[in-house]
Amino acid sequence: MKNSRKPRSPRAARAQQETPRPRLGTSEIWVESPLQLLSAIEAHAAGLTGTSTTVRIRPGIPGIGKTVEVLNRHVPEGVTISAEGQDITPIGSTPMNRWGAGDMLSGRVQRAMLGPLGEREIIIVDDGLATLAFLDKLTDPKPTPLVRDRGKKTIGRLALGLTAWHRLRWAAKNNRVLLITALPLVPELSQRLTNIGVRVEHHAFEWARSQPAEETFCEQTMLIGSALAYDGLIGAEPYIDWITQLAADTPLAYFPHRREKGELLEKIRAIPGVNVQDVTTPVELRLSGLRPLQRVISLPSTAVTSLRILLAGRGIDVTYKRIPDSWWTPQATPALRQHLLSSVSLKQGKEKHDG
Repeated sequence: MKNSRKPRSPRAARAQQETPRPRLGTSEIWVESPLQLLSAIEAHAAGLTGTSTTVRIRPGIPGIGKTVEVLNRHVPEGVTISAEGQDITPIGSTPMNRWGAGDMLSGRVQRAMLGPLGEREIIIVDDGLATLAFLDKLTDPKPTPLVRDRGKKTIGRLALGLTAWHRLRWAAKNNRVLLITALPLVPELSQRLTNIGVRVEHHAFEWARSQPAEETFCEQTMLIGSALAYDGLIGAEPYIDWITQLAADTPLAYFPHRREKGELLEKIRAIPGVNVQDVTTPVELRLSGLRPLQRVISLPSTAVTSLRILLAGRGIDVTYKRIPDSWWTPQATPALRQHLLSSVSLKQGKEKHDG
């Protein structure tokens, strides 16, 4: 009997295959935050970047020095962290087989992507909520400039962002884009990535979980700080009132966002029962030593998602606070509010939030 089913196209078949691990070859990854650095290490430890991975760090990133210090004590074999003021290597100039970055909405990254790709593969590592914004734009059927929603939109910047969209779509179509993520992507986004040819590989912070805990905390509650108030997207007063209410119930350790500073942070520091921590390594590393019955609270953030993965099965509650409508400022558009909520509305089973 003749088979009437149409065969899958070779590109569709490739997009659905798992990438073999460990891979051979070499990679160079540019990072601009402590989380991106940790994501690059996890990608290498998962066997997805090759036998040798050089991680280059943008200078002047808050907290990056301490992160490098901690990671260098336990860095996997084959990883070199280069933090000495070097700029990003243009994709056409790297001798590596693979070229990667975390913030694909960065103009610096996009300019470096303009050169000849050759036979190289482009690797994308996690950058928190920005990763979801980038993927949404990349998978749009219409050519969409890869620029931040709240960033400058000059003619030159839009042209660069549109060029980056076309470059990545061409590379994906030719099986040359690999996304390495801990985010449990919703099925609709996963399908859109498959449709354009982006291969997706997941990790669950296996390397971070295997490392000895660098810190322990005596407080029962860990509160992950947010930059929303500092950025003017929510009111500072209700945010501080909420922290004050939490601290009245039990002392808490507060982990500021790396952009939080100045008067707002000093007001938080003055709240009785709040122990403000220094900005050092990503919370995914700092909180790996939490004990049963300790808990983590945050506003909507991809840190909620990553910590749920990292701390799974250990009796540690990780919840988020729904942001009341009254907190938002006029700068926070409905689309932005929904995008922020998407960071905790990923495919994780039953949703857990606190109010």
